[in-house]
Amino acid sequence: MKTDVLLLSALLALPAAAQYPTAPASPPAAPAAAVANGAIVGLKFPWTHVKEMVVRAAEKMPEENYGFKPSPDVRSFGQLVAHVADANFMFAAMASGEKPAPRDIEKTKTSKADLVAALKESVAACDKVFAMTDAQLSAPTKLFGMDTTRFGVVGLIVGHDFEHYGNMVTYMRIKGLVPPSSEPHPEAPKPATK
Repeated sequence: MKTDVLLLSALLALPAAAQYPTAPASPPAAPAAAVANGAIVGLKFPWTHVKEMVVRAAEKMPEENYGFKPSPDVRSFGQLVAHVADANFMFAAMASGEKPAPRDIEKTKTSKADLVAALKESVAACDKVFAMTDAQLSAPTKLFGMDTTRFGVVGLIVGHDFEHYGNMVTYMRIKGLVPPSSEPHPEAPKPATK
């Protein structure tokens, strides 16, 4: 019984002892150095990934499938590529503080070569936005009539391209093609052969 009381007393004293340490606590570790323009640097990672996947998908789909629609009420693959290009140009202009110039790629281009070229040009326009500073992208702007910052538009660039890359993946799978994001990474180790 005496042992149980001593053990219980010792256990109850632990929280109090933890609150009042006898030895000085070691100083906290120094934080890692802050990254200049950390917000846009962080957004460059998903942007770099999605822009590569969208362009590779557009290049990989054979031209004869650019008119393919999985359902009559949706865009064709080519129209989807054009839509992404149009949106990239529009969002890049908005994030840069410029007035968006209508491109109407979806209404004017139909060949694979023209659509891939327009998509690559639109990606280059977005790349200029991802080279801006956090201070520049913190400026207020309107997005479809709503108040936001240019960062809000940058986030939309990434999200919109991922959304439509998902559409492209579906179209490619229906046509029996492996989408770029499912291909083996060029730097991945190859399985051993026997």
